[in-house]
Amino acid sequence: MAGRLTDRGLERAARVLDVEVAALRAVVAVESAGQGFLPDGRPKILFESHIFSRRTGARFDRSHPELSTPMPARQFYARDQYLRLYQAVQLDADAAIQSCSWGLFQIMGFNYQACGEASLHGFVLAMNHNEDAHLNLAANLIAERGWDRPLRRRQWDEFARQYNGPAFKENRYDEKLAAAYQRYAQGGA
Repeated sequence: MAGRLTDRGLERAARVLDVEVAALRAVVAVESAGQGFLPDGRPKILFESHIFSRRTGARFDRSHPELSTPMPARQFYARDQYLRLYQAVQLDADAAIQSCSWGLFQIMGFNYQACGEASLHGFVLAMNHNEDAHLNLAANLIAERGWDRPLRRRQWDEFARQYNGPAFKENRYDEKLAAAYQRYAQGGA
C-alpha cells in the first residue's frame, strides 16, 4: 500500500493553512473514513455519473445510463468504481477522470488546477503517490478556494457547504465534522 498520512505532513499543512491539525484530521475522517487507498494500493475513488453527464454535455445519458445521469445516482456507489471509471474512459477519458473524487480528501478530478497541478495527468500521478501528496493537493485546493477561513473558525456548516456543495445537510457533513473535530481536539483517534 502507498504511504499513509504522516503527522509531519499534517503539521506542515496545518501551518500553511493556519488551521488546527484536529480540523484537518476531522476532514480526513469524514471524507474518506481515514483511508486514501484501497487494500490493493490504488487510490480510493468515487465515480460521479452526474458530473460525467455534465462534463460531456449529457451525450451519453441515453446510451450509457449507468455511467451518465442528469442527477446523482447513489445506487451505483456500491459497484466497482474502477470498472465504472474504465468504462467511462472509453467514452471520454478526461471527463471520466475529472468526474471521480480521489483519495484521502475525495477531491473531484476537475479541481486539479486549483490543487496546484498543471495537468490532469500530474494530479492522477500525485494521487497514486501517498497520502501526504493527497494532503498537499487538498491544502492547495482549500487555500485557493478560501475554504481555510471556515475551517480555521470551525464553522462546520459553512466549510461543509463549500467543500461538499449545497446538499451537505443530507449527509450531515457539518455534524460529522464537528463530532470528528471534538474527538481529535480531545486527543482521540
